[in-house]
Amino acid sequence: MKVNEIREFTAAELESNLADLKKELFNLRFQNATNQLENPMRIVEVKKTIARIKTVMMERELAKEAN
Repeated sequence: MKVNEIREFTAAELESNLADLKKELFNLRFQNATNQLENPMRIVEVKKTIARIKTVMMERELAKEAN
């Protein structure tokens, strides 16, 4: 997911997506530990998307404080 797409989401959608991605990351790590993971790069993609969402959330929080 691109940053431009993430910035279009509302705060509630960001929190929902973040929760979903954290669950997915947990499941991917579990699959990796049991050697059932088909695409190990998916873990990297999910981590990066989580970081992007957190970055956008922090940007919005700082923008609110600045105003």
